[in-house]
Amino acid sequence: MQTKGRSRHFIYTDWILIETQFDPEQLHSKETVFTIGNGYLGTKGSFEEGYPHALPATFIHGVYDDVPVVYTELANCPDWLPLVVIVNGDRFRLDQGEILRYDRQLDLRHGLLSRYLRWRSPSGNTIDISFERFASLADQHVLAQRCHLTPVDFDGLIEVQGSINGYPENQGFNHWEGLDQGKTDQGIWLQRRTRHSRIELGMGASMRISGTEASLQVSTAPGYPTLSTTFLAKSQQTVTVEKIVTVFTSRETETPVSAAREKLAHLPDYATLLKANQQAWDEVWQQSDILIEGDSTAAFGVRYNLFQLLIAGPRHDDRVSIPAKTLSGFGYRGHIFWDTEIFMLPFFLFTQPAIARNLLSYRWHTLPGARRKATHYSYKGAMFAWESADTGDEVTPRWALGNDFYGEDVRIWCRDREIHINADIPYAAWNYWQATGDDQWMQQRGAEIILDAAIFWGSRVEFNPEYQRYEIRGVIGVDEYHEFVHNNAFTNRMAQWHLEKAIAIYDWLAQKFPERATELEQKLKLTPEEQSHWQDIIAKILFLHDPLTELIEQFEGFFQLEDINLADYEPRDRSMQAILGIEKTNKYQVIKQPDILMLLYLMRESADFPYNEKALQTNWDYYAPRTDITYGSSLGPAVHAILASDLGKSTEAYKLFMQALMVDLEDNRGNTSDGIHGATAGGVWQAVIFGFGGIQLTENGPVANSHLPDGWTRLKFKLHWRGKWHEFDLRKGQVAQDITCQLKYLQLSLSSNPPDFLSEASEYQTYSPALSVPSPQSRSEMNHNPNIQGFIFDLDGVLTDTAELHYLAWQKLADEEGIPFNREANEALRGVSRRASLMLIIGDRAYSEAQIEEMMERKNRYYVELIQHMTPKDLLPGAIALLDELRQAGIKIGIGSASKNAQTVIERLGIADKIDAIADGYSVQQPKPAPDLFLYAAKQLGLEPEQSVVVEDAAAGVEAALAAGMWAVGLGPAERVGAAHVVLPSLAGITWADLRVKLSNIARQKH
Repeated sequence: MQTKGRSRHFIYTDWILIETQFDPEQLHSKETVFTIGNGYLGTKGSFEEGYPHALPATFIHGVYDDVPVVYTELANCPDWLPLVVIVNGDRFRLDQGEILRYDRQLDLRHGLLSRYLRWRSPSGNTIDISFERFASLADQHVLAQRCHLTPVDFDGLIEVQGSINGYPENQGFNHWEGLDQGKTDQGIWLQRRTRHSRIELGMGASMRISGTEASLQVSTAPGYPTLSTTFLAKSQQTVTVEKIVTVFTSRETETPVSAAREKLAHLPDYATLLKANQQAWDEVWQQSDILIEGDSTAAFGVRYNLFQLLIAGPRHDDRVSIPAKTLSGFGYRGHIFWDTEIFMLPFFLFTQPAIARNLLSYRWHTLPGARRKATHYSYKGAMFAWESADTGDEVTPRWALGNDFYGEDVRIWCRDREIHINADIPYAAWNYWQATGDDQWMQQRGAEIILDAAIFWGSRVEFNPEYQRYEIRGVIGVDEYHEFVHNNAFTNRMAQWHLEKAIAIYDWLAQKFPERATELEQKLKLTPEEQSHWQDIIAKILFLHDPLTELIEQFEGFFQLEDINLADYEPRDRSMQAILGIEKTNKYQVIKQPDILMLLYLMRESADFPYNEKALQTNWDYYAPRTDITYGSSLGPAVHAILASDLGKSTEAYKLFMQALMVDLEDNRGNTSDGIHGATAGGVWQAVIFGFGGIQLTENGPVANSHLPDGWTRLKFKLHWRGKWHEFDLRKGQVAQDITCQLKYLQLSLSSNPPDFLSEASEYQTYSPALSVPSPQSRSEMNHNPNIQGFIFDLDGVLTDTAELHYLAWQKLADEEGIPFNREANEALRGVSRRASLMLIIGDRAYSEAQIEEMMERKNRYYVELIQHMTPKDLLPGAIALLDELRQAGIKIGIGSASKNAQTVIERLGIADKIDAIADGYSVQQPKPAPDLFLYAAKQLGLEPEQSVVVEDAAAGVEAALAAGMWAVGLGPAERVGAAHVVLPSLAGITWADLRVKLSNIARQKH
């Protein structure tokens, strides 16, 4: 099913994001949204031909460089995208000429970005142009582009220039100095080096033209090597240009240029590379996909967020981690925060554990930087940077420019005070070990992370002799609205938890790997006195908690701050800190993001103190209303969604979940142009799995206690736990299992020798009564005296003629593919699934699975475009009158349509208020003629099958109704629907009273 993105010109399908209109005002945010990547690099969705003020960017993991004195950042790498098309002297660009058609698509299934345009040049020449690109998941050093050019109404000269732009900028600063460039038999190459970190980069590019006779020329303008071709184009004939790019850096090889040239010389063609990329993606999605049925926006949105994590996760390098804005933007300058360990890592941990291991190993590699920071602040052990880059040294800017040009700069205190990250990283390392049982990694790397970071806490806490307790003063907690607080509950409890686990790890190490324990004792200067000190801190650290009410004070004095009612400030479009100012915000009980609630969430899985159900309810009631959940921090909504779900607040949980889900697709915080909200993407996964799926981790593996949102009929996913995969297929009321059982029951009951159900094995008595099929006795009663309580209508050909729209969409596809197709052939498609219909259309023509998938999506896109223009006038004669009469008679009304667009059609027809339940293409697995869809609809209506009448226009639908034990009314010729109890030409002039008489007469005749 498809839904329209709010004001973003988006359509969401199962796997494909479709942009239907170009809006220059959204240029930068859309560049982010259409980012592609492969775990080695990410490339923003900028246009191949360029656009004024565009910010094209390609970021490679670990390629950091300094802006002298000011900051360290990921360097924007040379741009591999430039592909310029010149039509009879007019350069193709979207700010010139006229855009007659525009369609941009991101295919999440295979990491493929494409754009389809019909453009009329300033000189009046019309041309169809399609672009396609991918960063190969099968080979991280390979990038590929393809362009199809088809003149519509002219013959003329077309020139194509494919280049590498060696002058990329990080918003005004170029990190690269030129070394060399040149040409080879395969194409061109470029050599660059970062100015300060001295990382060398080599790129190669080749270009191939098919569909015309053309030769290639090479231009080696300094820093901008180019391959170009000029050819005579003929109207309605397509020319294809393929550009392949290779890229290496000195982080992987000592000779990146040679590596790039060597790989380029041995690569196959575009189609072969694309197939390898698709196969690699198929394998990844086999492990990581989440299937949601009943909510098309959530189904696509979840996959989109997972895609953004997958393209940022380092697959072959354990020296790098995922920046807060992934590899998709300039925001936070590519720095790594706690966002990675706490929000993003769980997704990888349970679906791609090798990537999770890489992410945590980055922290081991950067321990020297963490130790340097601790020394700088006169502490011991490892003090992890709040913002980290390549070395692990602190790279948080000390100052930020204020909004007032003449005002003072703003001091950023996180680098000095936000120290909870020193427990967050060990928390992630411990959970990795628990989930994987990876003893080798723990003893070689994880233990050192946990123990050295624990030594820091021993030097950071302060002992208060007056109260005989340990305190941690002068910190920023998770809530960054309060910049200098004492004894933040999150920080204190996480430090205590960390020390508890450090002692456990040391004991385990000493028992299992005594040589490694001795090695770390010497390296870290870890003494028995230090461990005794840890025990004392654990016992005496201050935690502001009322054991009677379970209310936790966020930090010392929080309850004495001035209270606030956030509703008084609505509506608003910015954070409370922006409204109140920094100083005033510090004086209010207003919270940027969950702090106490974040602590409860982290302790939730293991039910560690202070988590319990009463504590969650008490602290939710206090802190949730005081949290700036809309504009405070993007990290908050997903966590609130999980906890709200735990508390049974399903409506609120879903609203919060959608706020997190659409943060980038709808740009609901106005900063998507800075890059993808990586932590939010990870939080979305956690909200689905731990919130709505209700996953709990036990010694025997993960178990589900699901509470799916309203409308979700199915949630399916996999989790990897201690070396084994666990599959979950969750449904509302476990409908799937019920249907399986009752179909077996139906098959036996209709056989020539039905079993004696009173003495039969009990498995046939366990199905849900709401989904039961009629027993032999009830069938007899049904035939004698039908007790009709509900109608289930198909859509196509029954209430509206969407069959005509399906026909037009199929016809357009067939025309494009050159396949004969007409209305007569379309008749065979009635009631047939999309895939089966396509198979009938293409016959014995050879197509790959990827081509079949693409054609199905293309046809669906055409159909979606057509249904957007439907109105109530498209209801068939008699439909509205019968629906109204049924409503007045108290008859329930359901829709039973195989279409995944049923909800949209119903809304466009204006009959949503007349429908009590919808069963559509998302509701069940087996299509008609299997009875599953109608059985599902009856369950949604709360009816027995024998109380239901199905109205259908297809033979498969009538067969499904009869198999379900329901009454069937067929619309159309008898040769098609003659098996129905009642056959009518249409609904025109039909009344419920007439139908009731017909069905009663049939019942008496049969009896």
